[in-house]
Amino acid sequence: MNALEFKNVTKHYDDFTLDNLNLTIPSGCIVGFIGENGAGKTTTMKLIFDLVKADQGEINVFGKSNKTDSKEIKEHIGVVLEEAGYPETMNIKEIESVLSHVYKTWNTKKFSELCTKLSLPAKKPVKDFSRGMKMKLSLSVALSHESKLLVLDEATSGLDPIVRDELLDIFLEFIQEEDHTIFISSHILSDLEKICDYIAFIHKGKLLFFEEKDALLQKYGVLKASRAEISSLAPSCIIGTRENSFGIEALVNLAKYNGNQQLDKATIEDIMLYHTKGAKAC
Repeated sequence: MNALEFKNVTKHYDDFTLDNLNLTIPSGCIVGFIGENGAGKTTTMKLIFDLVKADQGEINVFGKSNKTDSKEIKEHIGVVLEEAGYPETMNIKEIESVLSHVYKTWNTKKFSELCTKLSLPAKKPVKDFSRGMKMKLSLSVALSHESKLLVLDEATSGLDPIVRDELLDIFLEFIQEEDHTIFISSHILSDLEKICDYIAFIHKGKLLFFEEKDALLQKYGVLKASRAEISSLAPSCIIGTRENSFGIEALVNLAKYNGNQQLDKATIEDIMLYHTKGAKAC
């Protein structure tokens, strides 16, 4: 069974359209969701929970409709969005008391262990939490009610490298269960490169690709060359270019590359940057 399915999903705003999104995420994997600010990542994630209403299309979670089976689905989805959304005057103990009545599968012991592990103060009100602390709180909640799918929007944002690494370990531990899945967006693309099985790239409301991460990294290379050397290449192999004081850098599709210059390995960041700025698709 697939963990998540978007079928012809469209959402219109005055200045933006999420355009006919088709994306199928299998169970048991980590999918990194990348794109520039305003590309549609947060809108896509809010659509899963019906926090914003799609204009057309359907979304299925664990094979069930996110509209007609919403209550059952949410019991097994852990979510970390950019804003925590917890009452500012409440502390962790008070939040836990409320959530224990919201989720049938709530695990008080696990929540307490996670809060201790992530160094969250039990008595401090949420209004005094840093952004990083609010993210840790949201993650602790997400992991404390038998979630099978984690939906994480910038979950590692605002955290120092040591804490981010701890969270990545938690994600990898979560995914050890074969029916567990993670759908995560982040601007820290090196984090996604460490843990993801697949990468989905959205640009200006359109899904440009959904590919296995390792295959994606092997598909492209970065060429540093002169303008003349770039001009000698088959145009169909060039994804995009950028100039600097030393010459031109280009992302090239290795399957179509007909040159003999040495290439650097491409990172997820390179692939996103050049697809966003480049004039061509390979």
